[in-house]
Amino acid sequence: MSAISEHIYHRRVQFPETDAAGIVHFTNFFKYVEEAEHSMWRAAGLSIATERDREIGWPRIAASFQYRRPLKFEDEFDVHLRVAEKTPRTLRYSAILRKDGEVIAEGSMTIICVRRRAGEHVKAIDIPPDIDARFEVAPVDMTNGDAGSPG
Repeated sequence: MSAISEHIYHRRVQFPETDAAGIVHFTNFFKYVEEAEHSMWRAAGLSIATERDREIGWPRIAASFQYRRPLKFEDEFDVHLRVAEKTPRTLRYSAILRKDGEVIAEGSMTIICVRRRAGEHVKAIDIPPDIDARFEVAPVDMTNGDAGSPG
């Protein structure tokens, strides 16, 4: 299977994700990116949570969003997720949420590979080679010169 660098995840806003004003609560945007991440891993032939992952974990070490437009109950939208940066221990994703082609929000999330063993502190480790080989940094988007922004 070839390496994956970007993924599009389609979704519909559910009623419990909205607040009293009828718009999506800001915290749900982070959940949407995490759902898209899990979908991307499945598209790469992996799961972020496997039996092996009792020892390996993927905590989030950075996350941010800029909001442009609100989403409302039953709006359909896409999460465009890209691998913006890869280090031996981390993956940084960039995400753009779009509804009918219009940018709703832009953000990023960085995960780090860690080893978890009973009785020990969590320790950052290199991404296992079989996982590392499944992801590559997305090509530079020439419309804005940023490898981390889905076009």
